[in-house]
Amino acid sequence: MPPLLTFVARSSDGLPLVANTAPDFSQGVTQEHKTQAKDILRGLGGTASASAKMSIDTTNSLVFHYLVRDSLVHLTLTERSYPKRLAFLYLDEIADAFLESLANDHGDPGWRTAIATTARPYAFIKFDMIIQRKRKDFVDPTSSKNTTKLNADLADIQSIMRKNINEVLDRGEKLENVSNISSNLVAESKKFKWGAKKLTWQAMVNQYGPMVAAGVFVVFVLYMKFFW
Repeated sequence: MPPLLTFVARSSDGLPLVANTAPDFSQGVTQEHKTQAKDILRGLGGTASASAKMSIDTTNSLVFHYLVRDSLVHLTLTERSYPKRLAFLYLDEIADAFLESLANDHGDPGWRTAIATTARPYAFIKFDMIIQRKRKDFVDPTSSKNTTKLNADLADIQSIMRKNINEVLDRGEKLENVSNISSNLVAESKKFKWGAKKLTWQAMVNQYGPMVAAGVFVVFVLYMKFFW
């Protein structure tokens, strides 16, 4: 069975730019899967610590795979039995084709501006046709063409992080709390830094103040004695 669902989204906020569902297998993709896909994309938005590649298990023998590249997130949904390496090869080819299409339409680096300023979801829906063609190449994992791709791929698939869908969706709810905690820590660190400088200055005054005062007094006495 080929990749069932494919999204390309803006990585900064998860805005979907194009989406495609495999028509012959659409009965296996529910509204819940589409909602989960959008939640994953939103959860990745603006997260510097997000992994460049990840597989996310769902509760019904389906797996999300995503690839972050060039300010874009490419996400697909496959059966658990579908080869993980082939799923990421599919995403790599989607990424290459989408960037080529963007460069042809908007130039380089003009396509980056087009992506950054897009406000309407699915503004690049015409790319759907390219996704359809690419998906047909990945229908049968055992085909000679896909077997050749797998043999040529030297990527270490074991290094790709794997999580459960609940972990990923829960993470999105915690991001705001983490952001608030981070802001508070920054504010407190600034207060601490100022307090530390103040204490350092006071310590220097206490340590060297009497000596400076004594030196000034001696100079004053000598001046009064010899020059007044």
